[in-house]
Amino acid sequence: MDAQYVGYTFTVSPLVPGVEILIAQLAQVGFESFVESEEGVAAYIQSADWQEDILHNIQILASTEFSISFTQEHIKQTNWNAVWESNFNPIVVDDRCMVRAPFHEASSCEYDLVIEPKMSFGTGHHATTHMMIQHILENDWRDKKVLDMGCGTSVLAILAKKRGAAAVDAIDIDSWCYENSLENIKRNNCPDINVEMGDVDLLAGRQYDSIIANINRNILIAQMSSYASCLRENGELYLSGFLEQDLEQIKLECNKHGGRFVQHKQREGWIAAKFVF
Repeated sequence: MDAQYVGYTFTVSPLVPGVEILIAQLAQVGFESFVESEEGVAAYIQSADWQEDILHNIQILASTEFSISFTQEHIKQTNWNAVWESNFNPIVVDDRCMVRAPFHEASSCEYDLVIEPKMSFGTGHHATTHMMIQHILENDWRDKKVLDMGCGTSVLAILAKKRGAAAVDAIDIDSWCYENSLENIKRNNCPDINVEMGDVDLLAGRQYDSIIANINRNILIAQMSSYASCLRENGELYLSGFLEQDLEQIKLECNKHGGRFVQHKQREGWIAAKFVF
């Protein structure tokens, strides 16, 4: 087979939480890129990792609670950029921040961010990234030391830096996200953002004024004690990647470690919350 990737386009109903569950289960069998849409999600896996029965153990496909259909295609390497470009339109958040790809025209927005997502998460299209951008636009980052944990494309780290952060660390466990973040910080003239590949173990002994973490509920809960120990007094913690029904559990976990709930945003069933420690 001469295709580098195999792509599936899924139509999912109901979208929430169907798409989130589907992405999680596809990631477990090797799918490494996802582009969400108003109908569902497109998912991509390297052809070397693909097999005919790749979807056999995807439990949600057999669930009676969701209606899911899909189409499949083999994508040649030379066509990959065209595939993601066709799915990536620029977005504007609160008329202040545009997130666009290099092939889009520059905007007159206060913050014009150029992100080439490739396989990484974080273009602003997902509700969680959109709300985290809003939090960054609405809050003061001047002279602060900031951590973007699970940075993906580093779009949030880049915006925090452009909003005046004195120092920014961007950390992701995924090697593709690490490489993509290095490209994006250079593309946005933020070379002093410190990008690292690793997990929460890197945080030992560090101190931050603000932490951004757009990951998922289970990881956020598991890492909450590490976030709390890294935050200076009155430090701010911005969390997203979880659904409305998970907010109370996130609040309880933050409270357990000394965090105080301040506010949250809600978009398409997803939550982005602010806490102070």
